[in-house]
Amino acid sequence: MSLHSTAPGADPAPQPTGSDTPGATEGTHARKTATASFIGSTLEYYDFFIYGSASALVFNRIFFPDIDPFIGTILSMATIGIGYVVRPVAAAVIGHFGDRVGRKQMLVLTLVMMGVSTFLIGCLPPTAMIGTLAPVLLVTLRIVQGISAAGESIGAVTMSLEHAPSNKRAFYASWVNTGAVAGILLASLAFMLVALLPDEHLLSWGWRIPFLASIVVAAVGLYIRATLPDSEVFEQTKEQDTRNELPLKVVFRDHWRTVVKVVAFGLWAVVSSIVSAFALAYATGEPGISGSMMLSVVIVTAVCGIITQPLFGMLADRIGRKPVFITGNIICAVMIFVYFGAISAANTPLIFISGIIVMSVGYGMVNPLGPAMTAEMFPTSIRYSGAATASQLGLVVTGFAPTIAAIIVRPGPTGWVPVAIFTAACCLVSALVTLVWVKETYMTRTEDLGKKPELV
Repeated sequence: MSLHSTAPGADPAPQPTGSDTPGATEGTHARKTATASFIGSTLEYYDFFIYGSASALVFNRIFFPDIDPFIGTILSMATIGIGYVVRPVAAAVIGHFGDRVGRKQMLVLTLVMMGVSTFLIGCLPPTAMIGTLAPVLLVTLRIVQGISAAGESIGAVTMSLEHAPSNKRAFYASWVNTGAVAGILLASLAFMLVALLPDEHLLSWGWRIPFLASIVVAAVGLYIRATLPDSEVFEQTKEQDTRNELPLKVVFRDHWRTVVKVVAFGLWAVVSSIVSAFALAYATGEPGISGSMMLSVVIVTAVCGIITQPLFGMLADRIGRKPVFITGNIICAVMIFVYFGAISAANTPLIFISGIIVMSVGYGMVNPLGPAMTAEMFPTSIRYSGAATASQLGLVVTGFAPTIAAIIVRPGPTGWVPVAIFTAACCLVSALVTLVWVKETYMTRTEDLGKKPELV
C-alpha cells in the first residue's frame, strides 16, 4: 500500500516523473542500480574491513615491528583514520563531477581506485625488507582507498534513491550499506581462513591473500556498473540547470546548516569502526580471546545484518526514517556496554548475543538509513556534492574512533568503560540531532527533496 495520501500505488504529484513509475523504473533500472550499488559497496567494505582486521592482527608486527606493542597498535589503528582525513576534500572533487558530469562515471572511477589500491597493499614488502618506506607506502595506498571511499558510498546511495520509486527509496538505498555488511562478511571469512595459518606463514604471505583477492570483486562490480544509465530525475535537472556556479559553492552558501547537521548526525557510524577494528584488537589483547572467535562474531552479525537491513529499510518507507533511526541509535548506545563487558569477561555466548543486538538490530536500523537520509537532505542538482562532502566531514571522527579508543582504554577488567561511553555518546548525539533537526522525508517526492534549506 502506498505511503502517500492518494490512491494506493500513486504519488501525490499530478504528473509523476520516471523515478515514480514503478512499472518502468522499479522493474529495470531500480533493481539493476541497487545490485550494482550492493556489489560496489561490498567491495569498498571488504577492502576497508580487511584493512581493519589486518591493522588489529598483523600490521603492527609487519609495518611497526620495532615499536612497543601498545604504541604499535595505536599507530596501526591510526592508519585506519588516515584514509578518512582526505575524504572530505576528495568527496568535494568527486561530488562536483558527479553533479556536473554524471553519477555513473564517478562510481566507475571510485571502484577502479579501490580495487587497485587494495590489491597493491597486498603486494607491499614489510618494513624488515625496505625499512620506513613500507609504512609510508601503506599510508599512501590507504589514502587512495580513502579518496575512493569518499565518493563511493554516497554516490551509490544517490543513484539508488534517484532510480527508485519515491515510496521505496529507503528500501532500495538500504542495499548500499547491506553491501557494506556483505563486504564485512566476506572479509571476515577471508581473514578467518588465513588466521588459521601458523604465525610465520600468516606474517609472510598469508595476510596478503584477502587483499589480492579484492581484484575479483572489483572486476565483477565494474562490469555491472559500467552498463548503468544515470537517473531520469538527474538528467532532467542537468538539462534545466543553466547556472555556472560550482555545486560546492552552492552547498556551503545555501545549505551550510545542512552540512553542520550531517556532521553531527553522522556520528552513528562510529559504532562500526569501534566494533569492527578496535574491539577485535582489544579482545585479542588482555581478555585473551582468539582472533578467529571474534571474527566468528563478526560473521554471524553480518549474516543477520544482510537480512535485517533491507527489512528496516522497508519499515522506514512505511513509518518514516526518524523513528527507526533514533531507536537504532539508542539500542547501540545501551548495548555497546553489554558487548564490551562480555568481551572483558570472555563470556562467549553473551558476546554473540550482544554483538547481534548491537550490529544486526541497533546498527542494522541506522546503517541502511544514514546515507539515504543524508542524500535526501540535498536537492538533485547538488546532491552528490553536498551529501558526499558533508558526510565525509562527519566521518573523520569515525575514522579515528579506533585510535581514540586505543588511547582512552585502560588496563583491567573495566578498562573498556571509557570506550563504551565515547561510543554511546556519539550515538546519542546522532539520535538527538535527528530528533530535533532532521526533517522527515519518507512522504516527499524525489524531485522535491532538499529544495529549501531546512531550518528545523
